[in-house]
Amino acid sequence: MTGDHAVVVMGPSGAGKSAVGGALAALLGLPFVDADALHPERNRAKMAAGTPLEDADRWPWLDVVGERLARGRVVIACSALKRRYRDHLRGFAPGTVFVELRVDRAVLADRMARREHFMPVSLLDSQLAALEPLGGDEAGVVVGDDGPLDVVAGRCARLLLSDGERRDRPESTPPS
Repeated sequence: MTGDHAVVVMGPSGAGKSAVGGALAALLGLPFVDADALHPERNRAKMAAGTPLEDADRWPWLDVVGERLARGRVVIACSALKRRYRDHLRGFAPGTVFVELRVDRAVLADRMARREHFMPVSLLDSQLAALEPLGGDEAGVVVGDDGPLDVVAGRCARLLLSDGERRDRPESTPPS
């Protein structure tokens, strides 16, 4: 499914985009970019103050992310919460494939509380309210981030390198 395309690992804050994206990039032999590093300082400051970003804040940032996607094979961790954001990114790189990480809200909140990041736990509900799951007509897979990092990244790689079959529900670790 990946071919010469870029991959965006998407989901709300705390979903594991950076960790899974970095591990996935290593497995695929691709460079990794964390889109959080591409946010202008004013966006980071706004979120750190507990204020959700508005579309006017996001579009210039999404342009920078899209420009990097347009350069070719890369794995980028980017929230891409709304369909229109993903459509915007595909405008730069039409073959972009998305990996949506699904995680229970309680796990997201716990992860966010335990890390140092500009995104406070107080913004989690706004992220979840904005989230529009990957549509059935969007190239990508849905993966539950419910296991060890190497297992989840391996699951993502396997699905991306498979015949391209779309997954509409998270694939999880089989019972032992």
